[in-house]
Amino acid sequence: MGPTPDHKEEDLRREKASLPQPSKSEKLLTLPTILTIGRVAAVPLLVSTFYVDSWWGPTATTAIFIAAAVTDWLDGYLARKMNLGTAFGAFLDPVADKLMVAATLVLLCTKPLESSVFGLLPWLLTVPSIAIIGREITMSAVREWAASQGGKLSEAVAVNNLGKWKTATQMIALTILLLTRDSSLSGAGTLVGSGVILLYISAWLAVWSLVVYMRKIWKVLLM
Repeated sequence: MGPTPDHKEEDLRREKASLPQPSKSEKLLTLPTILTIGRVAAVPLLVSTFYVDSWWGPTATTAIFIAAAVTDWLDGYLARKMNLGTAFGAFLDPVADKLMVAATLVLLCTKPLESSVFGLLPWLLTVPSIAIIGREITMSAVREWAASQGGKLSEAVAVNNLGKWKTATQMIALTILLLTRDSSLSGAGTLVGSGVILLYISAWLAVWSLVVYMRKIWKVLLM
């Protein structure tokens, strides 16, 4: 007579217990996750250096932002390449990105660049900043709702090429605008113009990508 179902379940539990289990630190503190936490910790440093009235202030702020942008790519690459992705890392990564971008946009709006165009058009950075931050808040809420519904709704809000282009133009634009705060930089006027144009392109891509996501969701709901 073979083992009873209760005995089978007990044997399975013992077998699982005998297997090596990953520790809690291995689940949470993988290298990509540490890099992501570092981006969150860099936000106060970014704010602090932004208001430093010294020649090294703009350079330090720009360096911190560029380092954050590089680690944003690096932690995703390592998570995929080395299979080190975790649920906590997947949750924290977009939060770190949004914190860094939102903080930079707010800083640039509160202390505009020393350029005549911002004296004539004080709202020049405010409009795309509101569009970008508003889109990120809305998209976060939509993704959370879609994840709770599961199925095709979750697939509808997966990152697409529009979102990737939005992020790329956004990072380049903010890097340029931070860099041109250095008054000793030659050709700063031209760089400021290109940075503003790229920021508006990023804002347009942000809003348009939100429209695309909402259309996909609407089609799924009508099915």
